[in-house]
Amino acid sequence: MQIAPRSGGPVPDVASLLARLAADGGRPRLTWYGDDGERVELSGAVLANWASKTVNLLVEEFDAAPGTRVVVDLPVHWRTAVWALAAWRTGATVALPEADLGQPDVVVTSSPDRWADAGADLVVVSLPALARRYDGDLPPGAIDAASAVMTYGDAIGWVPEVDPDRDALVTAAGAVGHKDLVPEPGDGARVLVDGRGAVADVLRDLLGVWAGGGSVVLTSATTAAALDADSGRLERLRGSERIG
Repeated sequence: MQIAPRSGGPVPDVASLLARLAADGGRPRLTWYGDDGERVELSGAVLANWASKTVNLLVEEFDAAPGTRVVVDLPVHWRTAVWALAAWRTGATVALPEADLGQPDVVVTSSPDRWADAGADLVVVSLPALARRYDGDLPPGAIDAASAVMTYGDAIGWVPEVDPDRDALVTAAGAVGHKDLVPEPGDGARVLVDGRGAVADVLRDLLGVWAGGGSVVLTSATTAAALDADSGRLERLRGSERIG
């Protein structure tokens, strides 16, 4: 008898990927190692739940839809993955700060001072895992993501239909459309992803691993550098996290 792989075959889009993650129960899909020893583990279901709440915020607060331009000004981080997944689920275009996108509609950032005069709707993200509110002064009209996301429903409500021909991810190097966003699935392994990579590259690496039914151990840039400098610590991490 042939047993179907956990990935279920190719994944055509982020909507399909989130549906698979939501059905994945308690198996770890994203384990984050941040600075100062921070460790956060998200199962497929929990990751999809975070994305669903964020989708609802984007749609209800900003009418996010195909054509909406969302700048994600965040470092490599598990929260960055959630915001990107949510924006893509609405059909919006995610742009990194260096992209030549023109006037953004929404900016998602951990550094609000850089965008206070941008003329866009502003969402301020607190990166520490236990943050319940932004620890600083919010620009007028800005949304505090730490408190706002949790007020939205666990299941995605109405959401626009994604246009596969629109841009999904825009960087200084070019653009990738929604129909080409999810790479070829990986082999279902548990993978260590170096947080020193470019944000766009890391996000697509995550999509490919998840599409193949695998799971990710993602490090911050600082943690990745520390692991590089300490081979014993790296081997202990690989062993404890069962990284292939």
